Amino acid sequence: MEKIKILVIEDEAPIQELLQFNLERKKYQVKVVDSGEEALSVAAQYQPALILLDIMLPGADGLEVCKQLKANSNTQNIPIIMLTALCEEADIVAGLELGAEDYVTKPFSPRVLLARVKATLRRVVKTKPVVDSELTNVHSISIDTERHKVAVDGINITLTFTEFKVLQLMAQQPGRVFTRYQIVDAVHGDDYPVTDRSVDVQIVGLRKKLGDAGQYIETVRGIGYRFKEEE
Repeated sequence: MEKIKILVIEDEAPIQELLQFNLERKKYQVKVVDSGEEALSVAAQYQPALILLDIMLPGADGLEVCKQLKANSNTQNIPIIMLTALCEEADIVAGLELGAEDYVTKPFSPRVLLARVKATLRRVVKTKPVVDSELTNVHSISIDTERHKVAVDGINITLTFTEFKVLQLMAQQPGRVFTRYQIVDAVHGDDYPVTDRSVDVQIVGLRKKLGDAGQYIETVRGIGYRFKEEE
């Protein structure tokens, strides 16, 4: 069986070794580079299933590397998990808005990192056919895109156009963190304009209408929201 390839973009040797050891222990095939410039050429040739990208890199920093990877047709679909210091909240938001899939803050637990890697790989595989489908079933929620209907435990609930689009966006990609700006960009409501702060209002109303199922919409403090993955 061919090993899953992961590209690590990190310039600190101790962290490189920690990442490589733990990933290879889980049977991933790992390639490590320590600069953004090298990463751009290697990513296109290596075609990893996932990229772990440090924000603080010499030369082109992680945000610039993320931007260029997502702008290149050969690498734009490779999921990226950012490695960032706890205090770099603005960088986390910027990275997610550039297209990164998730983030892990330093210092990190190898177990947490491996869980994020596994979840991201599983999510990418699982959601590819789901995003374009007409019916999404997750937890106790059923979303019928063609009929514009939502049911919780088989009971239909009434949502506004905007609420429906917000729920659909997150439920089709469970576990992925969405910033408020990403939600605004993805939602084109006809009933009223959407701003980043009105997203919070939409979430409050959506949770209320979903009842107990509203708990599946999780707040990621300082970043935005995500829909809880099924266990």
